[in-house]
Amino acid sequence: MATQKTASPAKKSQGFQGIRAAFWVIVCCFIIAVCFFKFYLGNPSHFQGGDNEGHPLDIWGTIYKGGLVVPVIQTLLLTVLALSVERWLALRNAFGTGSLTKFVASIKAALNEKDFNRAQQLCDKQKGSVANVVSASLNAYKAMEGANGIKLSQKIAKIQQAHEEATQLEMPTLQMNLPILATLVTLGTLTGLLGTVTGMIKSFQALAAGGGGDSLALSAGISEALINTAFGITTSWFAVISYGFFTNKIDKLTYALDEVGYSIAQTYEANHAEEA
Repeated sequence: MATQKTASPAKKSQGFQGIRAAFWVIVCCFIIAVCFFKFYLGNPSHFQGGDNEGHPLDIWGTIYKGGLVVPVIQTLLLTVLALSVERWLALRNAFGTGSLTKFVASIKAALNEKDFNRAQQLCDKQKGSVANVVSASLNAYKAMEGANGIKLSQKIAKIQQAHEEATQLEMPTLQMNLPILATLVTLGTLTGLLGTVTGMIKSFQALAAGGGGDSLALSAGISEALINTAFGITTSWFAVISYGFFTNKIDKLTYALDEVGYSIAQTYEANHAEEA
Protein backbone atom coordinates (compact mmCIF):
# COMPACT_ATOMS: atom_id res chain seq x y z
CA MET A 1 0.00 0.00 0.00
CA ALA A 2 2.83 2.39 0.86
CA THR A 3 4.51 1.75 -2.49
CA GLN A 4 1.38 2.59 -4.48
CA LYS A 5 0.91 5.84 -2.61
CA THR A 6 4.48 6.97 -3.08
CA ALA A 7 4.42 6.37 -6.83
CA SER A 8 1.40 8.57 -7.37
CA PRO A 9 3.15 11.96 -7.31
CA ALA A 10 4.89 11.08 -10.55
CA LYS A 11 1.52 11.24 -12.25
CA LYS A 12 1.08 14.87 -11.30
CA SER A 13 3.59 16.36 -13.73
CA GLN A 14 2.81 19.93 -14.61
CA GLY A 15 3.54 21.91 -17.75
CA PHE A 16 4.10 20.72 -21.29
CA GLN A 17 4.68 16.96 -21.44
CA GLY A 18 4.76 16.45 -25.20
CA ILE A 19 2.46 15.77 -28.13
CA ARG A 20 0.98 12.29 -27.96
CA ALA A 21 -0.78 12.40 -31.36
CA ALA A 22 2.36 12.80 -33.50
CA PHE A 23 0.37 11.64 -36.54
CA TRP A 24 -1.32 15.03 -36.74
CA VAL A 25 2.06 16.74 -36.59
CA ILE A 26 3.05 14.76 -39.69
CA VAL A 27 -0.23 15.63 -41.41
CA CYS A 28 0.22 19.35 -40.71
CA CYS A 29 3.82 19.20 -41.95
CA PHE A 30 2.64 17.47 -45.14
CA ILE A 31 0.03 20.16 -45.82
CA ILE A 32 2.61 22.90 -45.26
CA ALA A 33 5.14 21.14 -47.51
CA VAL A 34 2.63 20.64 -50.35
CA CYS A 35 1.47 24.27 -50.17
CA PHE A 36 5.07 25.52 -50.14
CA PHE A 37 5.96 23.28 -53.08
CA LYS A 38 2.94 24.21 -55.18
CA PHE A 39 2.41 27.89 -54.46
CA TYR A 40 5.94 29.15 -53.76
CA LEU A 41 8.43 26.83 -55.41
CA GLY A 42 6.11 26.38 -58.39
CA ASN A 43 5.41 30.11 -58.76
CA PRO A 44 5.89 31.14 -62.44
CA SER A 45 8.19 33.99 -61.36
CA HIS A 46 10.92 31.42 -60.68
CA PHE A 47 10.98 30.19 -64.30
CA GLN A 48 11.78 31.49 -67.74
CA GLY A 49 8.76 32.61 -69.70
CA GLY A 50 6.56 32.61 -66.60
CA ASP A 51 5.89 28.88 -66.95
CA ASN A 52 6.92 26.37 -64.31
CA GLU A 53 7.53 23.86 -67.08
CA GLY A 54 10.39 26.03 -68.33
CA HIS A 55 13.99 26.46 -67.18
CA PRO A 56 14.37 27.67 -63.57
CA LEU A 57 15.74 31.16 -62.93
CA ASP A 58 16.79 30.68 -59.31
CA ILE A 59 17.35 28.08 -56.59
CA TRP A 60 13.63 27.89 -55.77
CA GLY A 61 12.76 26.92 -59.31
CA THR A 62 15.59 24.38 -59.29
CA ILE A 63 14.19 22.80 -56.11
CA TYR A 64 10.75 22.66 -57.73
CA LYS A 65 12.29 20.65 -60.56
CA GLY A 66 13.11 17.99 -58.00
CA GLY A 67 9.68 16.54 -58.67
CA LEU A 68 6.94 15.11 -56.49
CA VAL A 69 9.41 13.53 -54.08
CA VAL A 70 10.42 17.03 -52.89
CA PRO A 71 7.25 17.70 -50.82
CA VAL A 72 7.55 14.23 -49.31
CA ILE A 73 11.12 14.86 -48.15
CA GLN A 74 10.14 18.35 -47.01
CA THR A 75 7.41 16.76 -44.92
CA LEU A 76 9.98 14.53 -43.26
CA LEU A 77 12.32 17.48 -42.67
CA LEU A 78 9.55 19.64 -41.18
CA THR A 79 8.50 16.70 -38.99
CA VAL A 80 12.04 16.35 -37.65
CA LEU A 81 12.16 20.08 -36.85
CA ALA A 82 8.69 20.09 -35.27
CA LEU A 83 9.35 17.03 -33.09
CA SER A 84 12.74 18.42 -32.10
CA VAL A 85 11.07 21.56 -30.77
CA GLU A 86 8.40 19.41 -29.09
CA ARG A 87 11.02 17.24 -27.37
CA TRP A 88 13.05 20.26 -26.30
CA LEU A 89 10.03 21.81 -24.61
CA ALA A 90 9.00 18.52 -22.98
CA LEU A 91 12.47 17.73 -21.63
CA ARG A 92 12.94 21.31 -20.49
CA ASN A 93 9.85 20.84 -18.33
CA ALA A 94 11.02 17.40 -17.20
CA PHE A 95 14.35 18.77 -15.93
CA GLY A 96 12.50 21.28 -13.77
CA THR A 97 12.88 24.96 -13.05
CA GLY A 98 16.46 24.99 -11.79
CA SER A 99 19.82 23.36 -12.36
CA LEU A 100 19.52 19.58 -12.13
CA THR A 101 23.04 19.23 -10.73
CA LYS A 102 22.37 21.75 -7.96
CA PHE A 103 19.03 20.14 -7.18
CA VAL A 104 20.55 16.68 -6.75
CA ALA A 105 23.33 18.12 -4.58
CA SER A 106 20.81 20.02 -2.44
CA ILE A 107 18.66 16.90 -1.99
CA LYS A 108 21.68 14.86 -0.89
CA ALA A 109 22.70 17.60 1.56
CA ALA A 110 19.18 17.73 3.02
CA LEU A 111 19.13 13.93 3.39
CA ASN A 112 22.49 13.95 5.15
CA GLU A 113 21.05 16.48 7.60
CA LYS A 114 17.88 14.37 7.95
CA ASP A 115 15.88 17.46 6.91
CA PHE A 116 13.10 15.82 4.93
CA ASN A 117 10.83 18.84 5.04
CA ARG A 118 13.52 20.85 3.27
CA ALA A 119 13.99 18.03 0.77
CA GLN A 120 10.26 18.07 0.01
CA GLN A 121 10.32 21.85 -0.35
CA LEU A 122 13.16 21.52 -2.85
CA CYS A 123 11.06 19.05 -4.86
CA ASP A 124 8.05 21.37 -4.83
CA LYS A 125 10.24 24.23 -6.03
CA GLN A 126 12.13 22.24 -8.67
CA LYS A 127 9.15 20.44 -10.22
CA GLY A 128 9.70 18.24 -13.27
CA SER A 129 10.25 14.50 -13.59
CA VAL A 130 13.25 14.28 -11.25
CA ALA A 131 11.43 16.18 -8.52
CA ASN A 132 8.37 13.94 -8.94
CA VAL A 133 10.43 10.76 -8.56
CA VAL A 134 12.38 12.12 -5.59
CA SER A 135 9.12 13.18 -3.94
CA ALA A 136 7.76 9.65 -4.37
CA SER A 137 10.91 8.21 -2.77
CA LEU A 138 10.67 10.65 0.13
CA ASN A 139 7.04 9.65 0.71
CA ALA A 140 8.11 6.02 0.79
CA TYR A 141 10.87 6.93 3.25
CA LYS A 142 8.34 8.59 5.56
CA ALA A 143 5.96 5.65 5.24
CA MET A 144 8.71 3.23 6.29
CA GLU A 145 9.44 5.41 9.32
CA GLY A 146 6.12 4.39 10.81
CA ALA A 147 6.13 0.80 9.57
CA ASN A 148 6.61 -1.87 12.20
CA GLY A 149 7.27 -5.58 11.93
CA ILE A 150 9.24 -5.25 8.71
CA LYS A 151 12.92 -6.05 8.31
CA LEU A 152 15.33 -3.22 7.45
CA SER A 153 16.23 -4.81 4.12
CA GLN A 154 12.55 -5.00 3.19
CA LYS A 155 12.02 -1.35 4.07
CA ILE A 156 14.96 -0.34 1.90
CA ALA A 157 13.62 -2.53 -0.89
CA LYS A 158 10.22 -0.81 -0.66
CA ILE A 159 11.85 2.63 -0.91
CA GLN A 160 13.81 1.50 -3.95
CA GLN A 161 10.67 -0.04 -5.46
CA ALA A 162 8.75 3.22 -5.00
CA HIS A 163 11.61 5.05 -6.72
CA GLU A 164 11.69 2.61 -9.62
CA GLU A 165 7.91 2.69 -10.10
CA ALA A 166 7.87 6.49 -10.11
CA THR A 167 10.74 6.47 -12.63
CA GLN A 168 8.86 4.06 -14.90
CA LEU A 169 5.83 6.34 -14.81
CA GLU A 170 7.96 9.25 -16.04
CA MET A 171 9.99 7.43 -18.72
CA PRO A 172 7.22 7.14 -21.37
CA THR A 173 6.81 10.92 -21.31
CA LEU A 174 10.56 11.45 -21.62
CA GLN A 175 10.97 9.03 -24.54
CA MET A 176 7.80 10.01 -26.37
CA ASN A 177 8.26 10.57 -30.15
CA LEU A 178 11.96 9.62 -30.05
CA PRO A 179 11.24 6.39 -31.99
CA ILE A 180 9.75 8.56 -34.75
CA LEU A 181 12.94 10.64 -34.92
CA ALA A 182 14.98 7.43 -35.05
CA THR A 183 12.83 6.18 -37.93
CA LEU A 184 13.22 9.46 -39.84
CA VAL A 185 16.99 9.03 -39.77
CA THR A 186 16.67 6.10 -42.16
CA LEU A 187 13.49 7.20 -43.90
CA GLY A 188 15.00 10.54 -44.95
CA THR A 189 17.93 8.84 -46.66
CA LEU A 190 15.74 6.23 -48.34
CA THR A 191 13.28 8.82 -49.64
CA GLY A 192 16.16 10.92 -50.96
CA LEU A 193 17.52 7.80 -52.68
CA LEU A 194 14.09 7.21 -54.22
CA GLY A 195 14.11 10.74 -55.63
CA THR A 196 17.64 10.18 -56.93
CA VAL A 197 16.56 7.04 -58.77
CA THR A 198 13.50 8.70 -60.34
CA GLY A 199 15.65 11.65 -61.45
CA MET A 200 18.24 9.39 -63.05
CA ILE A 201 15.50 7.46 -64.82
CA LYS A 202 14.35 10.72 -66.44
CA SER A 203 17.94 11.51 -67.39
CA PHE A 204 18.47 8.15 -69.07
CA GLN A 205 15.15 8.50 -70.88
CA ALA A 206 16.37 11.83 -72.26
CA LEU A 207 19.64 10.22 -73.34
CA ALA A 208 17.79 7.37 -74.99
CA ALA A 209 15.72 9.83 -77.00
CA GLY A 210 19.00 11.32 -78.36
CA GLY A 211 19.62 14.68 -79.99
CA GLY A 212 20.41 18.09 -78.55
CA GLY A 213 16.76 18.96 -78.17
CA ASP A 214 16.51 16.71 -75.11
CA SER A 215 19.24 18.52 -73.15
CA LEU A 216 16.61 20.33 -71.05
CA ALA A 217 15.01 17.02 -70.07
CA LEU A 218 18.45 15.62 -69.27
CA SER A 219 19.35 18.54 -67.01
CA ALA A 220 15.93 18.39 -65.34
CA GLY A 221 16.45 14.72 -64.49
CA ILE A 222 19.91 15.36 -63.08
CA SER A 223 18.59 18.31 -61.04
CA GLU A 224 15.82 16.14 -59.62
CA ALA A 225 18.32 13.46 -58.61
CA LEU A 226 20.74 15.86 -56.93
CA ILE A 227 18.08 17.95 -55.19
CA ASN A 228 16.36 14.92 -53.69
CA THR A 229 19.71 13.51 -52.60
CA ALA A 230 20.58 16.77 -50.86
CA PHE A 231 17.19 17.02 -49.11
CA GLY A 232 17.33 13.39 -48.01
CA ILE A 233 20.81 13.79 -46.51
CA THR A 234 19.79 17.04 -44.80
CA THR A 235 16.73 15.38 -43.26
CA SER A 236 18.77 12.45 -41.93
CA TRP A 237 21.47 14.83 -40.69
CA PHE A 238 19.00 16.82 -38.60
CA ALA A 239 17.29 13.65 -37.37
CA VAL A 240 20.58 12.07 -36.24
CA ILE A 241 21.65 15.21 -34.35
CA SER A 242 18.22 15.63 -32.76
CA TYR A 243 17.93 11.99 -31.70
CA GLY A 244 21.45 11.91 -30.27
CA PHE A 245 20.97 15.19 -28.41
CA PHE A 246 17.72 14.19 -26.73
CA THR A 247 18.91 10.67 -25.97
CA ASN A 248 21.90 12.17 -24.18
CA LYS A 249 19.62 14.50 -22.23
CA ILE A 250 17.45 11.58 -21.12
CA ASP A 251 20.55 9.57 -20.09
CA LYS A 252 21.72 12.52 -17.99
CA LEU A 253 18.33 12.77 -16.32
CA THR A 254 18.18 9.02 -15.71
CA TYR A 255 21.63 9.12 -14.12
CA ALA A 256 20.48 11.91 -11.80
CA LEU A 257 17.44 9.84 -10.83
CA ASP A 258 19.57 6.80 -10.07
CA GLU A 259 22.03 8.88 -8.05
CA VAL A 260 19.44 10.52 -5.82
CA GLY A 261 17.43 7.30 -5.46
CA TYR A 262 20.54 5.46 -4.27
CA SER A 263 21.27 8.31 -1.82
CA ILE A 264 17.79 8.11 -0.29
CA ALA A 265 18.03 4.34 0.20
CA GLN A 266 21.54 4.60 1.66
CA THR A 267 20.47 7.41 4.00
CA TYR A 268 17.63 5.27 5.36
CA GLU A 269 19.96 2.33 5.88
CA ALA A 270 22.53 4.50 7.67
CA ASN A 271 19.97 6.07 9.99
CA HIS A 272 18.10 2.92 10.99
CA ALA A 273 19.01 -0.30 12.66
CA GLU A 274 17.41 -3.70 12.40
CA GLU A 275 14.44 -4.05 14.74
CA ALA A 276 14.92 -6.43 17.62
